[in-house]
Amino acid sequence: MSASREPLLHAAARHVVPFHAALDLGTNNCRMLIGAPQGEGFRVVDSFSRIVRLGEGLHHSGKLSPAAMDRAIEALACCANRLQRRPVKSLRAIATEACRRASNSSEFLSRVERETGLHFNVITAREEAALVLDSCAPLLGAGTRRALLFDIGGGSTELVWVRMNEHDHPELCGYVSLPVGVVTLADRFGSSGFDANGFRAMVEDVVARLLPFEQVHRIGQEIRQGGVKLLGTSGTVTTLAGIVLALKQYSRPAVDGLVLSRDAALGALQDLRAMGRDGLANHPCVGPDRVDFVLPGCAIFEAITMLWPAPEVVVADRGLREGLLMRLIRADRHRSIPRPALRSGTPDGVERG
Repeated sequence: MSASREPLLHAAARHVVPFHAALDLGTNNCRMLIGAPQGEGFRVVDSFSRIVRLGEGLHHSGKLSPAAMDRAIEALACCANRLQRRPVKSLRAIATEACRRASNSSEFLSRVERETGLHFNVITAREEAALVLDSCAPLLGAGTRRALLFDIGGGSTELVWVRMNEHDHPELCGYVSLPVGVVTLADRFGSSGFDANGFRAMVEDVVARLLPFEQVHRIGQEIRQGGVKLLGTSGTVTTLAGIVLALKQYSRPAVDGLVLSRDAALGALQDLRAMGRDGLANHPCVGPDRVDFVLPGCAIFEAITMLWPAPEVVVADRGLREGLLMRLIRADRHRSIPRPALRSGTPDGVERG
């Protein structure tokens, strides 16, 4: 549902500290975040995340399957119910790669609106990259000359090449959305991704897709000169962080903003590969719902760090929802700024001489 539509917006929203909500329907996950402005950011009021596997089988059929659509709508109905209980002033709901690619996405999103009241916008790959930058910019910090952000999703992987200006503000220099993510790789390689040859084939496939971006931007050369920060946001990088920290239960505060050495990250990757399917399913940072997607994500991570061997990677447990929320809060603050009164007798506010 876009910020301009109001069927699910609570009447009390006009009379209290405003809540804002962001919904992200991805290829693998359905996520929602409700937040209230606090300082330069926001405090989380409510959150929701469920694996729905919307893009399951999409690589082969070109369509969203009936079972996948049913799973997504069930999750979105839960989100709609939660929104009804909150004084939400503005809401934006976005869909990404699965709905960009599927030939039946328009019919699916019409059904979503009929059954849940939620209206979704299918965003472009460029807006997806910009939202990743919005959410992760606070983690770049001073002293960074350039940064390469990557978001390993279900149906696509976004890369954002960033230059820091003289005020230490990030500027987007280039981006690419590769039509490969953890779901698409899992669909293509299946169980072969669990053995050494299959894993290597996934890595080589992704490296080949990354090379044109490297040829345009020469990121490897920039890394050799120093001052380039590598920042990853996805379940893959947060899982690697959990392995490095030996977490018995996943903890966002422990992971978000953590700086991993390249050696530590690749060591954790090898630990995950050595666990096998049963070990991954039983691990507290993975679990049975994600067991088929962890190694495809690791293959994408290894391809990125192979081509761009920065000495460290910053881990971000944040993404599109956080970027959407910050945009909604900024827009609301802008609307709330009083406009100067016009001079009497000069309707356009221009004093006549």
